[in-house]
Amino acid sequence: MFSIFFIKRPIFAKVISIFIVIVGLIALYSLPVAQFPQITPPTIQVSAKYTGGSADAVENSVTRVLEEQLNGVEGMIYMDSTSSSDGNSTINLYFETGYDLNIAAIDVQNRVTLATPSLPDSVKQQGVTTKKKSTSMVQILTLKSDEPLHDALFLSNFASLNIVEELKRIDGIGDVQNLGERKYSMRIWINPDKLSNLGLNVNQVSNAIKEQNLQVALGTIGASPIDTSNKFQYTLTSKTRLTSQKEFEDIIIKENSDGSKVRIKDIARVELGAENYAWSATLNNNPTALLGIYQLPGANALDVAKKVEEKIDELSKRFPQGLKVEATYDTTKFVEVSIKEVIITLFEALVLVLFVVYFFLQSFRTTIIPAIAIPVSLIGTFALLIAMNFSINTLTLFGLILAIGIVVDDAIIVVENVESNLERNPNISLKDATTSAMKEVFAPVISTTLVLLAVFVPVTFIPGISGALYQQFALTIAFAVIISSINALTLSPALCATILRRKKQNDKKNFIFTAFDNALDRFKIVYESFLRKLIKFWYVVVLIYILLLGATYFVFKVLPTGFIPDEDQGTLLASVSLQAGTTLNVSEEVSKKVTEIIKNTEGVKDVLTITGFSVITGAIDSSTATIFIVLDDWEDRQSEQTSIKAITDSINQKANEQINNASVRVFNMPSIPGLSAVGGFELKLQNLSAMPIAEFESYAKDFITKLNEDKAIMMAYTSFNSSYPQYYVDINRDKVSALNIKLNDVFSVLQSYLGSLYVNDFNKYGKTYRVYIQADQNFRSNKNSIENYFVQNKDGENVPLSTIVDIKQVSGVNTITHFNSYQSIAINGIHNIKEGYSSGDAIKALEKIAQANLPSTIGYELSGMSLQEKEAGNAAVYIFLLSLLMVFLFLAAQYESWMMPLMIMLPIPAVMFGALGANMFAGLLNNTYTQIGLVLLIGMSSKNAILIIEFAKELREKGETIIDAAIKASILRLRAILMTIFSFLLGILPLVFASGAGAVSRQSLGTAVFGGMIMSTILTLLLTPILFVILQRLRERKNNSEEIKNV
Repeated sequence: MFSIFFIKRPIFAKVISIFIVIVGLIALYSLPVAQFPQITPPTIQVSAKYTGGSADAVENSVTRVLEEQLNGVEGMIYMDSTSSSDGNSTINLYFETGYDLNIAAIDVQNRVTLATPSLPDSVKQQGVTTKKKSTSMVQILTLKSDEPLHDALFLSNFASLNIVEELKRIDGIGDVQNLGERKYSMRIWINPDKLSNLGLNVNQVSNAIKEQNLQVALGTIGASPIDTSNKFQYTLTSKTRLTSQKEFEDIIIKENSDGSKVRIKDIARVELGAENYAWSATLNNNPTALLGIYQLPGANALDVAKKVEEKIDELSKRFPQGLKVEATYDTTKFVEVSIKEVIITLFEALVLVLFVVYFFLQSFRTTIIPAIAIPVSLIGTFALLIAMNFSINTLTLFGLILAIGIVVDDAIIVVENVESNLERNPNISLKDATTSAMKEVFAPVISTTLVLLAVFVPVTFIPGISGALYQQFALTIAFAVIISSINALTLSPALCATILRRKKQNDKKNFIFTAFDNALDRFKIVYESFLRKLIKFWYVVVLIYILLLGATYFVFKVLPTGFIPDEDQGTLLASVSLQAGTTLNVSEEVSKKVTEIIKNTEGVKDVLTITGFSVITGAIDSSTATIFIVLDDWEDRQSEQTSIKAITDSINQKANEQINNASVRVFNMPSIPGLSAVGGFELKLQNLSAMPIAEFESYAKDFITKLNEDKAIMMAYTSFNSSYPQYYVDINRDKVSALNIKLNDVFSVLQSYLGSLYVNDFNKYGKTYRVYIQADQNFRSNKNSIENYFVQNKDGENVPLSTIVDIKQVSGVNTITHFNSYQSIAINGIHNIKEGYSSGDAIKALEKIAQANLPSTIGYELSGMSLQEKEAGNAAVYIFLLSLLMVFLFLAAQYESWMMPLMIMLPIPAVMFGALGANMFAGLLNNTYTQIGLVLLIGMSSKNAILIIEFAKELREKGETIIDAAIKASILRLRAILMTIFSFLLGILPLVFASGAGAVSRQSLGTAVFGGMIMSTILTLLLTPILFVILQRLRERKNNSEEIKNV
């Protein structure tokens, strides 16, 4: 027999366990640490710049051209895009979870290459960028200064020159973004009046810059092949590209007949300014540079944060006086604290389980065997985790916590049977007692292991995000159970044969143990008597069971559903929206007031503000602001007033009272970083019939009104707005032709003066920057400025634009978004928490109202967290049914019976009542963690029922009556069942009463499993014996009738 080898060679068994521990510890230090597994869809971003283009122009000339080629790329699940009035086109392509990002990038780049020839020339000149997008932002670093001379322009470029590139080279970092960046640019601020008075046009300015600021290769003197006897060759160098403000000022535009020259400084103001003035960044209302750190998929977030800190410490030594860099926004703090809390829970569970085991076994020597088995199983699991490319995350640690109460069972079964042999046979040796025990328990250990594997292994075939969440949890437990069974068949018998001692007759028990044993004996008597009465009135029990099934269905229907629970992550997000078209200067003033309100709120530590950027649309918009609110550490926010809900409500209330010209909304961070920009639900309306944008918006607003009337929705809104003030320039093309003007020159004047025309590049500080020409501030401040512009005709005459254009004020969009190539409007919102509604209720309301109110010309699709929540809810049902089916089939194969699995599994649906009822009582949702707990309960309930059914079957085969077999099996297995149950329940108790970072997730899982296990215990002890009696009678009657037929 397998275990006899290790009984005879205990050192060999110990070496195996030591090897498992060593390999596990090595793996432990190599495993990445994260809050969640890598579950966000791999993302590729395609971006292009159409300088000066309106949102409509960018959409039609750039975005649609690219989307037509990109649509349907292999592995893509959906794509969205943004075309904004700052000329930017951004397309995000989302791929199936687990899809190879490198292959996706190659496929996308190939399609972009096909689309490039159809793009405008200015777009091709600046290039189309394809990159793997990191959706998980680890930190935001703030660069601040005590020196007044260090303004926003200096800070932004100092960060780009001295920090960004250094950080990008750190292993594990996918990208570093300078948020609110003001990259250096040589700005040629033209005075149109001076230009026209000198008889010049803007094209001449642009051409002069191109001619006199260029990079060329001059060649080499003496280079081969050459016939002379030159001993050296000489590379020619010269001043080609310009580098300074003065050099650009001295560029010659025109040389007059009298020898005088017109230079750029004669018609323009030249400065080393910023390439983009569309947004700005502040920290607590002080100028700053904000650097967003994005980690690579699969990277260790904590390790990345540590390396960033080390690099910043190194770089800071050469910073100018007064400059400081801090990780003001740091998601790893939440990850670190929540993981730390889970690890503490793990150790608490370990201590409580060992306490229960010691209390039941009542011997230190006996307890030490399962005490050794637990860490060996848990540590060894890490080796299998790394083999599966898993990480140390919330799910895997939850799996380890719950595995404690499971893996201890195998060792207990071995120890109990050895001790039982020693008590029954006074003359048997320790090795013989162990050998005999292993012959008895070998099959049950393998059987229970396979039952648990039958529960957990099927979930590995579930695709998508739901599958990834279930897999990490289920396989962690499965790995621990496999190692536990190996321990039970190798290490545990070896230890039993070497360290156990026979109990002596005169050994006196501790009075506590004596009292416990007496109480247990009395309970056995009461239990046996009660069980006999129940069997007599079995139909009453069956009726109660049916009622329990009905109650389970009722609770399942009324318990609100969710995906991943909202947690206090130590950070909030605020969105500020002003009247459409508000200038950046006005938005900055409002942002300062909002920042001051937030900063003075109790529990708030720092406020990072990006004015001119909308986190909801992901676009630059001068009339919006995005604010990251960093809260005090969790241990400093213990009062109700500093809870995340109280802080959110306080800021919303104060902002609404004190800010009259803006809408301020405060959100919790999304539960899974990278799936959505903000917390709450998300829906995309799609313009399927290409109706006018204003009509599309009207339908969207009516839809939002209906949503806000629903009780399940606290607030629904959209950031889409087609009322941005615009001027329509109506060009009289007949006059243009009559006046001998090139139409392209008209557009060139407008683009150059108002659209910031990119000319070429220059070098400074070892970097390449761009040269832009644009009208100076006073010549583009209102619509009258356009009327004062001149355009040259083919005869060199200046023609006022006012003679050929008519300017009308209209309204339009600032940003156009697409979802799967259709124009879309994003609807965001928050479910009505105060009234007890969940995100699942909100999603149901969304779909119901959409079906009832939207015409067929408008489609709708859930996106972000909402899409994943719906898919996870659908997957949960299939996972649960698949696990039930697999366990049933395994048991049927094991017992060669269709009836025996029913005896074991019929209580399971009613066990769900305990799990869901406990969550309802605690005010928790039926979320992903609850559903994971339900899958676990299938295995645990089956395992406990097997202990009774299998033994009852043996007693029946030995000649006991069906009722006596059921009762005796229940009594004989009572102690083992109670030990298993109490050790498991106490093991998950720390989850039930969890607090601090990530507490809601731990409570959701712990409460469901705790309630389910209590119900499972009751049903195992009371219902399982009765089911055995009922079904065994049916089974035997069927067998007897078949025997009669055969006769």
